[in-house]
Amino acid sequence: MAEYFYKAITNTGQVVEGFLEGKDEKAIVRNLQDQGYIPVRVISRQRTLKKWRLPSFPSGRRRISSLLAFTQELATLISAGLPLDRSLDILASLTPDLKMQEILRDVLARVRGGNSLGEALANHPQVFPNLYINMVKAGEVGGFLETIFTRLVQYLQRAKEIKEYLISILIYPVILTAVSAVSVTILVAFVIPRFSRLFADLGQAIPLPTQMVLVGSKYFRDYWWLGIVLIGFFYVCLKAYVQSEERRWRWDRFKLSWPGFGPLIKKIEVARFSRTLGTLLQSGVPILSALSLVREVSQNQAVAKAIDYVQERLREGKGMARALKEIEIFPALAVHMIEVGEETGKLEEMLHRVASSYEESIQNTTKRLVSLLEPLIILVMGLIIGFIVISMLLAVFSLQEIPF
Repeated sequence: MAEYFYKAITNTGQVVEGFLEGKDEKAIVRNLQDQGYIPVRVISRQRTLKKWRLPSFPSGRRRISSLLAFTQELATLISAGLPLDRSLDILASLTPDLKMQEILRDVLARVRGGNSLGEALANHPQVFPNLYINMVKAGEVGGFLETIFTRLVQYLQRAKEIKEYLISILIYPVILTAVSAVSVTILVAFVIPRFSRLFADLGQAIPLPTQMVLVGSKYFRDYWWLGIVLIGFFYVCLKAYVQSEERRWRWDRFKLSWPGFGPLIKKIEVARFSRTLGTLLQSGVPILSALSLVREVSQNQAVAKAIDYVQERLREGKGMARALKEIEIFPALAVHMIEVGEETGKLEEMLHRVASSYEESIQNTTKRLVSLLEPLIILVMGLIIGFIVISMLLAVFSLQEIPF
């Protein structure tokens, strides 16, 4: 039995909190529900060492997790039968983050003032993306807002799982590369210069490999800053190059042809396209509007241009699968599955199947690439360090030829 901290809402709308013992979080939730409470948050006692708070929607990698937590809690309150304004009021009162509290108070004021929830959220685009806002609007128009929040939770949860999987599987190669780079830097910048002074004092001719290492070490110590400048210059030039929409399209299309990584990028875009479009269509968003939102989500201009072409063909009365075949960017399997979905009238369901299939393929492809990358990093760094060590040993052995 473990102890869990909980926050819950009573039937009168009051917030209560405390500690309960139970087998797991599900047992605590059932216990609270049996008491007539609406559970909002249940966490283990160890995690309460950090002060509980509603996420403040930071930018970057944590945004999906924060938005997911907010959506889960709002969905829980709405599904429990609480009015929307009361749910927002409770969430606003729970967060100690002043900025987030201000945003929720503003959303609440606009809702009470007659605006729809989607319109209120649209005033804070730095927190709520267009995809999120339009799905909420569709749910309000169709009268199934509770279902929309459930689908948003599923969508954000899946996006979070994929991102966390990619990050976790890349941690070891990144650490391996960093440690190897630090080792080579220490050898070149601190160890080899000591040998350089020793050989210079002896005045003895040294082997060619040793000379190469010594010269490389000298240039590294004297001009290491030049490497940083060149990397920065290349980055600035690349950013300037892709400022043009046409050049950005060429660059993104070129990335799709990279050996190994090109197919992976394509699978990621196909999975994102299918999951997002399927969720939007399932939520009642018209297909042309849904495609416009999917275009915003896409991070590759080649795929974004393809979506524009699909929209044009749909306006002409053509099918989506036919348009996708013509642009020849989406894999044949994905196009075929979408075509089957159109023919059977189950496009939303088939898009989710495409997304699930390619998300699984992404995991397998990433695992294979990492499994190849790890020995390659070890081999390259081993060759570099081995060459340095052997060159130094050759020089040491050559000292035996010095007459004493």
